[in-house]
Amino acid sequence: MLKAYYHLLLRDLRLALRNRHELANPLIFFVLVVTLFPLAVTPTPDVLQAMAPGVIWVSALLAVLLSLDRLFKQDYDDGSLDQLMLSPNPLMILVLAKVSAHWLLTGLPLVIIAPLLGLFMSLPTEAVSALIYSLLLGTPVLSLVGAIGVSLTVAVNRGGVLLSLIILPLYIPILIFGANAVDVASDGLPVTGQLLFLGAVLALALSLAPLATAVALRITASR
Repeated sequence: MLKAYYHLLLRDLRLALRNRHELANPLIFFVLVVTLFPLAVTPTPDVLQAMAPGVIWVSALLAVLLSLDRLFKQDYDDGSLDQLMLSPNPLMILVLAKVSAHWLLTGLPLVIIAPLLGLFMSLPTEAVSALIYSLLLGTPVLSLVGAIGVSLTVAVNRGGVLLSLIILPLYIPILIFGANAVDVASDGLPVTGQLLFLGAVLALALSLAPLATAVALRITASR
């Protein structure tokens, strides 16, 4: 199973690197939204610091949502998804490999660039650290939960709107606690509670989301 996970992970990474223009879209979107936002408000340090947690987290959430459609769509179109479901390896392990590749290509770059955007938005050092930790815990959950929605809509042409309606309500707790962790850190208060909540949600998502996604894919394929 570990060998199957490793090979599928490498395969998805190689395929994504062949289409670098698509790979860069979520990161460019994330940077543009955060950097353009100060132009619409009074760009004073106090105002930017107050708005930064929500702006950065909402931008990250939308950037991940923008990239979710390619998680299973290409495999569905070329028949690779059927081959994965016929594999002797557990489908949930293969799903976890694809979600891992999605996070490495989408979530991890957001985590890396976020500190620079946090400083651009006048966040103090403590808040930037909280931003990094909250995104490290939160963005994998966005990919795992998003995979469930993608598996339900992969056979739907132009299912982006339907995917958003399914996924966005499930993203709200992550958004609230992630942004709140950065906001509380800006005031010099401890953020242990928020980070523990995000960690617990990540553990729950790792346990249940691959199984739910595998079941949804089999249901979709049987139609």
